Amino acid sequence: MSPVPASAITIADGEITIDAELLAPKLGLSAEALKAEMRKGNVHSVAETGINEDAGRTRVTFRYRTRAWTVMVDPDGTLVDRLSFMLVESIAPAAKAPPANTDHLSQSDEH
Repeated sequence: MSPVPASAITIADGEITIDAELLAPKLGLSAEALKAEMRKGNVHSVAETGINEDAGRTRVTFRYRTRAWTVMVDPDGTLVDRLSFMLVESIAPAAKAPPANTDHLSQSDEH
């Protein structure tokens, strides 16, 4: 874990703001490419609020394609770089599954 500048991420009224210069390399992008991918809707984030012994902490995970980066925001505003990783597909061949019956799905259920 490494410290992250406190000004790099702000969380206010449920809105998360992050410095593109910090996030971009974590996802394998330049700051300009990150902004373009965000406008396209290709960068996703999830914020989780801690409970019990983690009360007051927020964990934020950013994802772009096969890359993800997680940072923890402590109650005092300290940011700790928690995890940067790549999601990879299995190289082993998957077992052939029977086709799913999607007749019951509405148009909005399909992705």
